[in-house]
Amino acid sequence: MAITVASPPYGGSGTGANPAYSGVFIPQIWSGKLIEKFYAATVLAAIANTDYEGEIKNMGDTVIIRTKPTITINAYDVDQALTIQRPSSNIVELGIDFANYFNCILDDVMQLQADINLLSMWADDAAEQMKISIDRAVLASISAGIPSANQGNTAGVISGDFVLGATGSPVTVESTTVLDNIVDLGTVLDEQNIPETGRWLVVPPWFAGMVKKSDLREASISGDGVSLLRNGRIGMIDRFTLYASNLLPTATEGSNKSFYIFAGHPHGLTFASQISKIETLRSEQTFGTLLRGLQVYGSEVIDGVALAQLYAVRGTS
Repeated sequence: MAITVASPPYGGSGTGANPAYSGVFIPQIWSGKLIEKFYAATVLAAIANTDYEGEIKNMGDTVIIRTKPTITINAYDVDQALTIQRPSSNIVELGIDFANYFNCILDDVMQLQADINLLSMWADDAAEQMKISIDRAVLASISAGIPSANQGNTAGVISGDFVLGATGSPVTVESTTVLDNIVDLGTVLDEQNIPETGRWLVVPPWFAGMVKKSDLREASISGDGVSLLRNGRIGMIDRFTLYASNLLPTATEGSNKSFYIFAGHPHGLTFASQISKIETLRSEQTFGTLLRGLQVYGSEVIDGVALAQLYAVRGTS
C-alpha cells in the first residue's frame, strides 16, 4: 500500500508545516532479492542404504528383501552320517506406505511480482521441507528396531556391561564423559561384529558441542593437524562419522529433555523414496496456477544388530 503524506494543518512553512511534496504517494517497490532461508540438516542419505529402492512408483508398492542365510558349522567324526541343512532366507518387506504432499497456488494477481520466479522458489522450498519431514519420521522409527543387546543399561551382546540409558534412567553426557559414550557405542557394535568402515553416529548439536569441549579440542589427541575448536569439524571419532541433527526424537524425563542418539552402519537401515508426482495446473476454483507434488517413501530396520542407541540428557558442562 502506498504511503500518503498528510496535508499540513495550516498554510505556510513555519514550525509544524509539511514540505511542499505533501500529499504525494510514495510507491512500493518489490525487491528482486530474497532473505536467505536455512534448513535443518538432513542425514538419511548418509546413514541409510537405498539398495532396494527398485522401481517404486506409488504409495502401496512393496520391495521384497531377501537376507543372507546363516550356515551351520558342525563337528565331524569319522564314519558319521552328515547332517544336511537346507539354508533359507528370511524375507523382509519394505513397504512404501507413507506419502507427503504439498499443494500451493500462485494467484494471477501476484504476477506483478514477476521479477521473481515464485513457482520455482516454492518448489525448492517444498523439496527441502519434504526432506526434513521424512528425516524426522524415519529417525523416530529407528528405536523400535534396535535389539535389547544394543541399547539400555546392560548393553553388549557378549558382555552386557555397557550403560547406554533407558526410559527413566537416561545417561547424563558431560564434556568429560562424551568420548566414553562414543567408545561404548562403538564397542557394542564391535560385539555384534559390525564392520568398522562406514559407521555413522547422529547426535544433537549440544552433543557435538560436548565433543568440541572434550579432550579432542587438542589437535594432538584428535590426530588432525588443526584443533577441532579452530576449524569446527567433528569428523571421525572412534570409527564413526559424526552428523549433527535437530531432527532426532526426544522424550521428557522429569524437567529434562532426553534424546535418542543413534549409531550404526548403513546395512542396518534401508530407505526408499520416489517423487511420484509434481505438476502445475490451472485452478478450477480461482484464477491462478497450482503447484503440487507427491512423494512416497518407506523405511525399514532390516538388521537391527547393526544399530545402537544412546538415550541421554545434556549435562551441565
